[in-house]
Amino acid sequence: MHLRLYRSPQSVRQAKINVRENRVVYLALACCLLVLRGAQAQKASPYTSWSDYGGGPDASQYSALSQINRSNVNELRIAWTYPTGDGRKYLFNPLVVDGVMYVLAKNNSIVALDAATGKEIWVHENPPGSITTRGINYWESSDGSERRLFFSIDNFLQAMDARTGQSIASFGSNGRVDLREGLGRDPAKIEVQSATPGRVFENLLILGSATNQEYDSAPGDIRAYDVRSGALVWTFHTIPHDGEFGYDTWPKDAWKTVGGANDWGELSLDKDRGIVYVPTASPKYNFYGGDRKGANLFGDCLLALNARTGKRIWHFQMVHHDIWDYDNATAPKLLTVRHHGKRVDIVAEAGKTGFLYVFNRVTGEPLWPIEERPVPRSDMPGEETWPTQPFPVAPPPFARQTFTVKDLSPFIDDPAELARFRKQVRNARNEGLFTPPGLRDTIEMPGNNGGANFGGAAVDPEHGRMFVVSKDFPAILKLELKGPAPADPSKAHYTSGFGFMITSSGLPVIDPPWTTLMAYNLNTGTIQWQIPLGEVPELAVKGFTNTGGYFPKVGPVVTAGGLIFTGTRDGYVRALDIDTGKVLWKAELDAGLEGIPAVYESKGKEYIVFCAAAETTPHTTIPGHPADDRPVQGAYVAFALPDRVGK
Repeated sequence: MHLRLYRSPQSVRQAKINVRENRVVYLALACCLLVLRGAQAQKASPYTSWSDYGGGPDASQYSALSQINRSNVNELRIAWTYPTGDGRKYLFNPLVVDGVMYVLAKNNSIVALDAATGKEIWVHENPPGSITTRGINYWESSDGSERRLFFSIDNFLQAMDARTGQSIASFGSNGRVDLREGLGRDPAKIEVQSATPGRVFENLLILGSATNQEYDSAPGDIRAYDVRSGALVWTFHTIPHDGEFGYDTWPKDAWKTVGGANDWGELSLDKDRGIVYVPTASPKYNFYGGDRKGANLFGDCLLALNARTGKRIWHFQMVHHDIWDYDNATAPKLLTVRHHGKRVDIVAEAGKTGFLYVFNRVTGEPLWPIEERPVPRSDMPGEETWPTQPFPVAPPPFARQTFTVKDLSPFIDDPAELARFRKQVRNARNEGLFTPPGLRDTIEMPGNNGGANFGGAAVDPEHGRMFVVSKDFPAILKLELKGPAPADPSKAHYTSGFGFMITSSGLPVIDPPWTTLMAYNLNTGTIQWQIPLGEVPELAVKGFTNTGGYFPKVGPVVTAGGLIFTGTRDGYVRALDIDTGKVLWKAELDAGLEGIPAVYESKGKEYIVFCAAAETTPHTTIPGHPADDRPVQGAYVAFALPDRVGK
């Protein structure tokens, strides 16, 4: 593994036991409990393990480990590497349980490794197909006798024994649960598997879905399955059925034909309260809603559901009648802050809009006002946009929300290309964040692939801080009629390409930075700092730095050692000072990095492991540009401090 180092100059909730026996028996039972808990103290301590996607059920992307800290981070060295071994591209968040790490490698196999050495323990080979790529789920029984891993391949949920890597045939039907069943659609005509794992709560696995992007998309029901049998336990209809709350925000029987309003992104759990927080995406079709007049609950919402029953507790809709594809994709973050002199448990959702929405976790009341403001109306036949949209008064946005000719990139060095972009931007409809798409060019900023995305936020629960990765990625939309024009315009089907605004060299047309990392103090609703995150290698070699990376799919991790760790597609891993954003350490690896790293402890030593298996070139994932099909020399790379002599 190629490595270059750069050094900074500064360098179980308590059980309730109903005892009806005598005091001696009670004390004996209590002593036994204490002994058992003592043996599992480290496992039960909050934020010291990494047995769930994003670090834990609350998706904090935080570790309370502090062996690696600001004073010694510049001493980090590679502890071990495990090659992915197939040339594929990965962005997997590893899980670590009792010294065993679970990763995706070797042609989408699930692999168990010794977390201290990277030595392979077993390999579960999967058949060809689309597997859950960002992470998997782990569950164990209360006595620890059963341990299971859950993942999906081609719309089928599966379970395996976490100790042996063997499939569990008793789960579902012959070891599989068809996720397309029970949605009121022909299973042969829909796709619902998400690349993001769900959340385990008690003996339930709660899942969202990734419906397709077209008019015949499946509805985005949120569902919970029994972890042992695979049986469906509850369903929440994100497109309400007749008699359910929100039904009147859609046309009659819309749930039978309209799809989406799904959670393809990340879920978060308040395990103590038994609440699951679900961020939902836009209804489908993404950019035209003539066939779905109304506000369209529960599209583009943050939902608080009873995790045991699926019943709605509260909701907030970030975008009414979404025709911009402004999905909520980032995991809701759970924090406790001091607000107006009182401690308040909150949930914060970072959106593609560039807004951070902050609520009382129990009641759903916004911590700071969110105002309904008038927005431009659509001029499309059959379309009825919602007259207002929610604008948070605080905290300030983390992304730019306007784009004009004044914001064109200085790296557009071809005069003819610059003139073309100037003309296109000047002639487009461009009235801010909620400019409706139409039959002429429409500017969208920060863009339907801008703002915050999956894995893109982490928290410091000790100090009420939140960190958001954001990309500024303007899009230009233009609708075209699909098929013959119907007599009723609302029945028409329109299509639009994503229309990412990029230069011939594959770089964004907006001036940098293209990717930033923002630090919020959510006690006050203010920005603490903001920095460009990552570089574009082709520009960095020419001396152009602080541009931020391009098209990132990266997630930060915060530690109690005062550090933020993240990898970027430029091939670097970095450690930043949590208080200032200053880079304290970085190392260059052989491939780009995407996804979320994992922080864990094994045999008394703290490690941080990165999935370094992505492209570094900027244009490879942009529609309309040639894909880079070259194999990636990917690996999982674990860093740790060197052993001390005489320790």
